[in-house]
Amino acid sequence: MARYTGPKTKIARKFGEAIFGEDKSFEKRNYPPGQHGNNRRRGKKSEYAIQLAEKQKAKYTYGILEKQFRNMFKRATAAPGITGQVLLQLCESRLDNVVYRMGIAPSRPAARQLVSHRHITVNGEKVNIPSYQLKPGDVVAVREKSKSLEAIESSLANANHVYEWITWNGEKKEGTYVSIPQRLQIPENINEQFIVELYSK
Repeated sequence: MARYTGPKTKIARKFGEAIFGEDKSFEKRNYPPGQHGNNRRRGKKSEYAIQLAEKQKAKYTYGILEKQFRNMFKRATAAPGITGQVLLQLCESRLDNVVYRMGIAPSRPAARQLVSHRHITVNGEKVNIPSYQLKPGDVVAVREKSKSLEAIESSLANANHVYEWITWNGEKKEGTYVSIPQRLQIPENINEQFIVELYSK
């Protein structure tokens, strides 16, 4: 499936935050791109524009294309609970996202690559589908042959994020997806209600 491979700093500047992670270029120019990017006198955005921007931010953040994202929204709508929160929980439950959250990879694109190249197992079985939906209790691990990969060791050495819904065993290089994260446990700056309103029109 095609993925966005264009300039990430430009997208981050569009949303006014480093949605792809640490970005030195963004820190230097954290205003919108374009020749008038630093001009603060901008017209007021319409309600639709605000809602669309929030959806685009969520898609870029998690690396999900429109068709897949819309299907996830349909699943969230059919599930019990608050639709917007369920949508974010589905995004967080993706295998590539959990690999990133565990610190096995420094970014979601890097996590997606590790999964696609069969370096990750779920409950002892190799899984190469980044969008694979994890269930509470699932054990995510680095495949035995891949444990010495420099990229993985470097990422784990620099990982300092702790999430209540994930446990990690550094010796075994495996972690458990303990529970579905609550909204307060999801650090992304996304207003999911805008996305719900957009798709509900």
